[in-house]
Amino acid sequence: MKFSQEWLEYFLDTDASTAEIAAKLNAIGIEVEGIEDPAEKLAGFRVAEVLTAEKHPDADKLQVLSVSTGEGAPLQVVCGAPNARAGMKGVLGLPGAEVPANGMKLKKSAIRGVESNGMMCSVRELELGEEHDGIIELPADAPVGASFADYHAASPIFDVAITPNRPDCMGVYGIARDLAAAGLGTFKPIEPSAITASFPCPVEIRTDDAKGCPAFYGRVIKGATNGQSPDWMQRRLIAAGQRPISALVDITNYLMLAFGRPAHAYDLARLSGPVIARRAKDGEQVLALNEKTYTLDPSMTVIADDDGVHDIAGIMGGEHSSVQDGTTDVLLEIAYFDPEAIGVTGRRLGLATDARTRFERGVDPAFLDDGLTILTSLIQRICGGEASEVVRAGSPPSEPKVIAFDHTLTERLGGIEVTAAEQKRILEALDFSVADDWQVTCPLRRHDIEGPADLVEEVVRIHGLDAVQSVALPRADGVARPTATPEQKLERRLRRAAAARGLNEAITWSFLPTDQAEHFADGQPLWVLDNPISEDMKVMRPSLIPGLLSAAKRNDDRGASAARLFEVGRRYLRAKDGSSDEHPTLAVLLAGEKTSRGWAGGKATMFDAFDAKGEAEALLAEAGAPVSRLQVMGDAGGQFHPGQSGTLRLGPKNVLARFGTLHPATLDAFDVDGPVVAVEIYLDAIPAKRGGKGFARAPYAPPALQAVKRDFAFLVPAELPAGDLLRAVKGADKVNIVDGRVFDVFAGQGVPEGKKSIAVEVTLQPGEKSYKDDELKAISDAVVAAAAKLGAELRG
Repeated sequence: MKFSQEWLEYFLDTDASTAEIAAKLNAIGIEVEGIEDPAEKLAGFRVAEVLTAEKHPDADKLQVLSVSTGEGAPLQVVCGAPNARAGMKGVLGLPGAEVPANGMKLKKSAIRGVESNGMMCSVRELELGEEHDGIIELPADAPVGASFADYHAASPIFDVAITPNRPDCMGVYGIARDLAAAGLGTFKPIEPSAITASFPCPVEIRTDDAKGCPAFYGRVIKGATNGQSPDWMQRRLIAAGQRPISALVDITNYLMLAFGRPAHAYDLARLSGPVIARRAKDGEQVLALNEKTYTLDPSMTVIADDDGVHDIAGIMGGEHSSVQDGTTDVLLEIAYFDPEAIGVTGRRLGLATDARTRFERGVDPAFLDDGLTILTSLIQRICGGEASEVVRAGSPPSEPKVIAFDHTLTERLGGIEVTAAEQKRILEALDFSVADDWQVTCPLRRHDIEGPADLVEEVVRIHGLDAVQSVALPRADGVARPTATPEQKLERRLRRAAAARGLNEAITWSFLPTDQAEHFADGQPLWVLDNPISEDMKVMRPSLIPGLLSAAKRNDDRGASAARLFEVGRRYLRAKDGSSDEHPTLAVLLAGEKTSRGWAGGKATMFDAFDAKGEAEALLAEAGAPVSRLQVMGDAGGQFHPGQSGTLRLGPKNVLARFGTLHPATLDAFDVDGPVVAVEIYLDAIPAKRGGKGFARAPYAPPALQAVKRDFAFLVPAELPAGDLLRAVKGADKVNIVDGRVFDVFAGQGVPEGKKSIAVEVTLQPGEKSYKDDELKAISDAVVAAAAKLGAELRG
């Protein structure tokens, strides 16, 4: 939200500087996101007087002006404005000045052969309004040579962030009240003068939707003249980021930005019959002011007449009944709408407006009469016209919240001592009513106040959070106990291990587009959000791989040759009872080049399924999983290539991880070039360490004797995985065999059709004495027998 310092000072009598105001705003919880000084944009622009205006010798629509800046000789300026003439005063941009509207830097130049020393400026070029038919005309008493920024009294503009719980500060008036309460000046409350009604309201106004629109007030003004709004109003609206349109429209916008109270003006001539707040009919449509047509449903409140809908209540008016330049008679609407209903309607229509922001956060229900009076007074003062009597349909919430407050609670909860008198002053300055027995009546606009703790927050916020002393929390004697859970420690360890392996951590959204989530759902029901932040983020992710795929695509689109990403996060699945089920997961994705092309290796090599398997086993080992006992099985899921993927299981049912090359259909769905390999490790499936006191494993004692290695070469069926053979061999004698590895796989000449040769190195570790020949033979026989169960036979 933006506002000028001049506008703020209209409601706040203060001598504070811009920096002091900004510091106090931050101190009381209204964060200043930026300060813009329009005077900086207007540097280099001067008040100037046109001495002579002669026709350009080589252009019919140009004039050659002689312009005085009050010092030195007059400057020659070429100008194409139709209103440029001798004797007028305007704004001259000197060489070196930058035009705010387009960033053009002015310089001395020749225009159609005539030298021009700057530019006479229009309102639009200086971003002071939309008028651009001619150059700015200043009053006759404007001081020639003066800085235009000083003459124009350009005021600094504050850009503040209003938290959702403070809709009372969605207008400059509310911000001024808070600053005054904090001691930065004196608040200047507005006391609207009564409006004399000249005739009964000729329009029937009523609300048929008591829940969506509890109160609908209105009156008619006849004989108004709609033109441009005055300069002071346009300056304030432009400072707030609003484009001045016409006096009637600008006045309604001014009321909203000044007091946080949206209102609407209808062209009376374009209405037919009673004006009613009601629920929309199913399929009913309205052409809104943004020139888009919206289809409505019965959950939405609208303002309508006999011809149909004219207003999406509390969000945006309709084009059909909007005021025009020639409008003379208007119906003014000021209403109270249900905040929840406004929010639901805005989200369903995908329509965000300043009015919606204020209504869905909650406007002041006590400001309807005063708001309508201020609106009427401004229109009569600027546009003229006669006002009708006010019609009040329904009634807004009017029962204030009363809280029993113990002022000693401020010190206990806020950690700061504030006298009872000062607390009462602060609360009353914020428009709370404090009785002698500390029964505090809250203003109706303060929807955020629910109990005594909220009153403590108000007192401490205004008194000064910087006055709260830093106090250490109590700490038990001795060494501090660790606070991280075993799950947190595991995740930290895995992050370090993944990073040490050259992977880059990514943090992706927990929400996915529906089509991406369904691709990884494997038929399981998904968690779909009722109130997503966008339509592309409405499903909770069933896998971490889609987010990493999207990240890899973004990197590839920007020319990255490879992506080595990992993420530790949660998958969200539906439990059998329908409740939410979160699963801690580590995902790895490798895309692009594994090694770049070079003189030593030739072409670049790409990642493959074995790289994914290696990452999976290394990270599982870091997580404490019994990697040596894991089985490699298929069924990694339809997202993976069926011949280049697998799962790592502890037993036939407990899947610890899946890995492999992603299916071409998966890559097509994400518009990613392949090959891409991925790993997903299910951290909650890894068995926990054994409980009890002491360590889970015995202390390491180095063996007294040297290990013995024996090689075995087996002929096995071609389809037998080498891992299965290795597992069988290592399990043949668990006492003596301490390790094993495959060191050769061969198929071809000398190997029968349908067979392959697998060579395994077995490591034997003697205990207290060396092996004898018969012992080694017994171990070898056990190895051969174990391999034979898988259809293997010893070669040669």
